[in-house]
Amino acid sequence: MPDADPPVRGQSEMTFLTIEHLAGIAGVGIVTANLTFAARTRPGPWITIVSRILAIVIALTEPSYWVQQVVRGAWSANSDLPLQLSNAAEFASAAALWWRRPFLVELTYFWGFGAVVQALATPDFREHFPDPAYFRFYVAHGGVLAAAVFLTVGLRITPRPGAPLRVFLATIAFTATVGLADLLTNSNYMYLRQKPAAGSLLNFMGPWPWYIASGLILAIVFLTLLNVPFWLARRGRGARPDRLPTGVRPR
Repeated sequence: MPDADPPVRGQSEMTFLTIEHLAGIAGVGIVTANLTFAARTRPGPWITIVSRILAIVIALTEPSYWVQQVVRGAWSANSDLPLQLSNAAEFASAAALWWRRPFLVELTYFWGFGAVVQALATPDFREHFPDPAYFRFYVAHGGVLAAAVFLTVGLRITPRPGAPLRVFLATIAFTATVGLADLLTNSNYMYLRQKPAAGSLLNFMGPWPWYIASGLILAIVFLTLLNVPFWLARRGRGARPDRLPTGVRPR
């Protein structure tokens, strides 16, 4: 396999378990817990307002990065296209918060906990607090997780039977699109051409291209495990649909 150019923004430094890393995670946790608790205990019209504000904030994080790169004269198709799975999760979560369609919620939940959690746990970027990129990273990634918990736990819009398969097929389609983009731009989005310079789970999944196949197998396992709580809940209530809080319904 030919070497890829430095593929994604900020592969040179990791801020794992530093104060700024833990503070970012703590902030995400606090916002998520408060939103979810409020949705369960105090339902009302505010939910739609907050959902759409959060949707707009998440949706604007990536375009704000593009503007910054263009202004700096640093934008490059090699590194700045929204072709990581976490980018797809960001746009899916924004759409899910706005419209509350079941499939969008499923994408948000499974992509959020399947891909974005790893990005938050092992950040792979060089910017530090108080650089705007630091806040953008935690708003975008943390926003996806907040949306996933808020929608599934707070609003009780839970994944339907067959959700893991639907999300897996959507992931395959997105990955194939990204693979084509990698070839056209000589890039390494989704690390399909080489592993990241910083440590990640891919280091334990074999050499290229086997780590890609291993990743697909691992994706099936993760999707299945992430679906277990909802599968058990459906069995426990006889597959009856969730009752949403008063005044809240999927769109």
